[in-house]
Amino acid sequence: MKKKSLKKPQRKRSFFKIVGYTLLSLIAFILLFIGSVQFGLWGKLPSKKELSTIQYQIASEVFTADSVLIGKYYLYDRQPVTFNEFPEHLRHALIAIEDERFYEHSGVDYKSLIRVAFKTVLMGDNASGGGSTISQQLAKNLYPRKERNHTNLVVDKVKEMIIAKRLEGIFNKDEILTHYLNTVSFGDNTFGIESAALKFYNTRTKDLTVPQAATLVGMLKATYGYNPRLFPEKSINRRNLVLTAMYTNNYLSEEAKTKFLKEDLQLDYREFDYNAGTAPYFREEVRKEMLQWISDQKTNGLDYNIYTSGLKIYTTLNYKMQQIAEDVLVGHMGKLQADFEKSYGNRAPWLKDKGLMEKIAKRTNTYKRLQKNGLSHGQIIDSLSNDHRIRTLGSWQGDKDVKASTMDSISHYTKFLNTGSLAVDPTNGEVLVWIGGINFKQYKFDHISQSKRQVGSTFKPIVYSTALEQGITPCTYFSAEEVQYDNLKGWSPSNSGNKDEAYLNYSMEEGLSNSVNTVAVKVLEKAGIGNVIQMAKSMGISEKLPNEASIALGTGEINILELAQAYTSFVNNGKSTKPLLIKRITNQKDSILADFNSTIEEKAAFSKETGQTMIEMMKSTINSGTASRLRTTYGLKNDIAGKTGTTQNNKDAWFVALMPKLVHITWVGLDQHEIGFSNTGIGQGANAALPLFGLWMQQLNKKKDFDPYTKSKFPNPSQEVLNALDCDPIKKDGFFKRLFKNPNKKKTKKFNG
Repeated sequence: MKKKSLKKPQRKRSFFKIVGYTLLSLIAFILLFIGSVQFGLWGKLPSKKELSTIQYQIASEVFTADSVLIGKYYLYDRQPVTFNEFPEHLRHALIAIEDERFYEHSGVDYKSLIRVAFKTVLMGDNASGGGSTISQQLAKNLYPRKERNHTNLVVDKVKEMIIAKRLEGIFNKDEILTHYLNTVSFGDNTFGIESAALKFYNTRTKDLTVPQAATLVGMLKATYGYNPRLFPEKSINRRNLVLTAMYTNNYLSEEAKTKFLKEDLQLDYREFDYNAGTAPYFREEVRKEMLQWISDQKTNGLDYNIYTSGLKIYTTLNYKMQQIAEDVLVGHMGKLQADFEKSYGNRAPWLKDKGLMEKIAKRTNTYKRLQKNGLSHGQIIDSLSNDHRIRTLGSWQGDKDVKASTMDSISHYTKFLNTGSLAVDPTNGEVLVWIGGINFKQYKFDHISQSKRQVGSTFKPIVYSTALEQGITPCTYFSAEEVQYDNLKGWSPSNSGNKDEAYLNYSMEEGLSNSVNTVAVKVLEKAGIGNVIQMAKSMGISEKLPNEASIALGTGEINILELAQAYTSFVNNGKSTKPLLIKRITNQKDSILADFNSTIEEKAAFSKETGQTMIEMMKSTINSGTASRLRTTYGLKNDIAGKTGTTQNNKDAWFVALMPKLVHITWVGLDQHEIGFSNTGIGQGANAALPLFGLWMQQLNKKKDFDPYTKSKFPNPSQEVLNALDCDPIKKDGFFKRLFKNPNKKKTKKFNG
């Protein structure tokens, strides 16, 4: 009996010894494991020095002249803000739901860890959370986890705890909060509370309301699952949980909690997407200019990055003007597109001309890729015609998902009219409106800066200005009779319409205001082609122009930017102003890095008298000429001069409006040069392009904000200019001239220009 009683204590001692050794071994293993992590055997840990100089990759912001944020350039959409810009209720919301003991622990909340371990291991509660403090979450934000397996998860957790402790040794609690709120992800490549506030509520962090702050903080548990735009109901439930936690932690009164729980989400969502948003074509042009500026700075030893340096770019764009212009575009172009398609009907080239569609297909990247793979033309077309799948095809009525082949898609997009629309303040060159096309996502090609199209009759004012400078008086009459020029291969420019003009002679003002082609060519002949080309160059057009008589009708290909610069000469005493997009660049703290001013030509292209005369002549275009519908249809009473333009075969429709503080140019046409408008009725400048200005100006006239532009007046011309223009617009041939002229026989002669 005694022997048995001795064995029991020995067995107990052995059991406790084993448990003790096991625990000691486990503790030793844990300490060794933690030590191995700390010494970098599982990957290098950041030093205190490295942690003390945290550098964010900060998005650069693009602002309009009226300080509206319209875009960002970024790898990570982030705009850091200071602690003072965090409203108190934002901080309270974060601490209440994420780390109640934030101000009590020193980076790792061991009490919370034990609680989580107990609930998870012993009670099987997988929803008990991870026990990570805000400091640990900051560590994870700064050094994201790379692999997601059980071994790495443990290593990462230990790393985050060590980094959290180091962070707490470097920064105070307010600084920890600041770094956390500036680095935490809100999904969709959005980082930091400022970017989230702008995206979901179109407001700054400092202006977030309590429910807004609670909604954004609530997202942090699951940025996709609690996204208020995608899952509003889940988001509200999560927000209410945050509000309740704030109440529980004495950050909210019961009355305030009850009130906020009843509020809707009230989102004002703005995605700073490269393809979408306000003025995407303008933002892309600004990006190109910024890249050039950054490249120039490197020669001075300064290293900036447009995507990570947090630059602030203040542009010249007028946000309200741009918004109105974009709204007008949708209305007019949608209607014009319908009329355009109806005018062609079943004979539309995109439906009937297979050869043309194949020619256009050859320009696509898909065709070129298949060609590189060794496929013949026939094989490629067969492949592109039979690869039917569900595709999203855009239209003015909205995007539609349809089953279509690549060739169907090419046919669909070939028919779309496109546009370029630009408004510039001629006194300083500042770009106020920039619309480079109808849809940046589908059509990246910018019709303002990249496109070179024949400008049609919008070139005629340059011809007439040259003639005036050559001493030809405004009341010089030119016959409207059609002429065949023998030395120009029988070229015979004619006028649009059915008006019998064989016996008519027009003054320069009448010829320009009614865009009479035969007169323009004769004015060019007197002015001299070389002089006209030199005048265009002096007015800011650098494109090489054709040394041919057809230049009078605008066969030269010029982009909208240069055409706008040329027209600024008319209100600047002959000196052109180069369009300006960027006014100022600053760093994140608004310290100025660069200022940009207007570039005005030192030498005038023409005299003050010529400028005044041309404005008066172009006023007639608006008052009684080809653009008179601005007065009759759109009821505009502003001081406006201008010029319509239509190119051969109705390929391009143009309108230029000139006001004392505005130059507005619009082009409408198709990207595929092989297709034009089916008839002049809808394809001429006055019908296709002019309405974009008319409708825009109607809206501007309703708002006092725009009075400096809309109510500005041209200076009164000198008496000398008025006297020079004082003549009958049309003079008929005399009796004997009519007697010996055969109106049915075309006059032939040599062109001497």
